Amino acid sequence: MEIIKIKNENEWNKYQTSREEFVDFLFKHLGQYGDPKSSINKCIDFVFKLNSGLGGFCLIAKEEEKIIGALIMNNTGMGEYIPSNILVYIAVDESQRGKGIGRKICEFAINEVNGDVALHVEYDNPAKKLYERIGFSSKYAEMRLIKQEI
Repeated sequence: MEIIKIKNENEWNKYQTSREEFVDFLFKHLGQYGDPKSSINKCIDFVFKLNSGLGGFCLIAKEEEKIIGALIMNNTGMGEYIPSNILVYIAVDESQRGKGIGRKICEFAINEVNGDVALHVEYDNPAKKLYERIGFSSKYAEMRLIKQEI
């Protein structure tokens, strides 16, 4: 397995992967825990410092030229009071799960950043156990107020 780090828009073609293919992979393999493709694209824009983004990176795990895993890490710019980085998306091809690929991608990403890393995971997501084994803990309960659009 090869893990490739993408930090700007021009690097997609260098690794024979398009941004669209990467987004499609995440959308498909995040399944019920995912977001719309438009949200995934906004997250990538943040990585590439577009629309006030602060940076980060995308990771592609490939085996025999096929994407088997993907991750997006965003820099928060808020390291003094919340973690400096947020692992926004991570997914492994459904047919490749249980082989340690998610762990390898996650640990690779953690080693690439300075500062702490946060992630959001739903309580019923089976990946929660993986994150706990890596060292993530639930320090706080996240609460959200969903405002109605006017």
